[in-house]
Order: sequence, then C-alpha cells, then structure tokens
Amino acid sequence: MSQWPDGYGRVVLEEVGSTLDEGLAMASDRPAPFWVLAHRQTTARGRRGRAWAMPPGNFAATLVLRPAEPPHLAALRSFVMSLALHRAFVEVCGRADAFALKWPNDVLLRGGKVAGILLESTGQGAAMGPLAIGVGVNLVAAPVADEVEAGAVQPVSLRGETGITVGPEAFLDALARAYAPLEQQFTTLGFGPIRAAWMEHAARLGETIIARTGREEITGTFEDVDADGNLLLRTPKGRRAIAAADVFF
Repeated sequence: MSQWPDGYGRVVLEEVGSTLDEGLAMASDRPAPFWVLAHRQTTARGRRGRAWAMPPGNFAATLVLRPAEPPHLAALRSFVMSLALHRAFVEVCGRADAFALKWPNDVLLRGGKVAGILLESTGQGAAMGPLAIGVGVNLVAAPVADEVEAGAVQPVSLRGETGITVGPEAFLDALARAYAPLEQQFTTLGFGPIRAAWMEHAARLGETIIARTGREEITGTFEDVDADGNLLLRTPKGRRAIAAADVFF
C-alpha cells in the first residue's frame, strides 16, 4: 500500500500555535494541496472559538486546499473529511461498527467524541481563498469531563476505547490515503455520493436530538441531511432545515 497520496504535500512540525493558522500562512508560498501536522499545539481551537486540548501523542493536522467551488459548496468538505476519518479509523483498528459520524463535523467512537473537524478560509464573501480543514483526534488521551461544554458528548480516546496505540504520523498517513480518493470523488461527482456514504454512518439517525443555534433550541427527529448539508429535523411544527448548530443527544 502506498504510504502517501500523489500530489499532496506533507509538512511535519514539532510545535505550532495552531496547524490551521500555520497552514493558511504557508498557503501564500506553497502549492496546495498539502497537509501540516504538529506534534504539539499551543493555541489549538475548536468550533466557535472553543479551546481544543491536545495532550502529547494526540493528533493535530490541517489539510490546505484551493477549492474551485464557491464557499457554500467548498464547506461541504467537512463531510468529505468525516468520511476520510471514518475510513482511517477502520484501517488502523479494523472496527467499523464502533464509529459513527455526528453532524456536522465530529466522529464518535462507541458514543463518545474521538475526533473533530474545523474549516477556515482566508476568503471573503464569494471570493474563495485557501481552505484549511483542521482535524483533531484523541489518539491516546481525551479531555476530562469538566473541560467540555455541559451536555456535550463526552470525549474518548482511541487507545482508551480500543487498546490500540497509533502514532500521529502513522495516523496522518492513513488519513491522507483515505481523503485523496474522496476529494477526487467530490470534485468530479459532487456532494451526492459523499452524502450517501456519510448517511450510512450517521449517528442517531431516526432518533430525537437537540440542535442549538445561536438563537434557538430545536428538538426533533433526525431524518436526513439535504443536498446542501443541512440537518433535517422533523419537529411538532413540521420539518426544519438547519444550516449550523451544535447537536446534543
């Protein structure tokens, strides 16, 4: 098996503030696509600016791309990366049924959060600049319960749940191999096949969940994800399409 996909750069650093920031800074003079992995982050962050803990041995990397699509379509790569993570986890531990994909951008292992994804771009409005897809994975350790938001899915680690230890660089190889063909599929065939594959691993499909936006809390049955990546909930007031929210079970 090839250890690295053709056409993708690979940068491994000992310490950075954030691989997202580092990747976007490198994009000015480095051809994309390329991956940036750091063995230590000092100012890591998650969605909505939340801190992201990174104990030694965990995984922090960013993929930098130059999308041809407009921003709303380029953002669907969160689903592409989710699928790639699922496949990378299966490659390294061989336990497909243990993993599920939580809308919009988390990976669950036996119901606990083992990985998260964050997308950022330097573009403004309709002008799409370099896109950075940050990935954090609890390979060896997970944050303690009091470090996460109340009611959120509790974090777990790959080693803690499976007993399998994988180094960050080895996991990067697996993730890069998994991502490259999915990116090719996305750019040639669109979101449809990615969406269908993502739904096969969707967490809590058909169950009642809570979606919290910046303005309201919506409770409903998780029915689907539409062609724009929106979460579709069946509520007492009818079906709702939700573009952005934090999901709670």
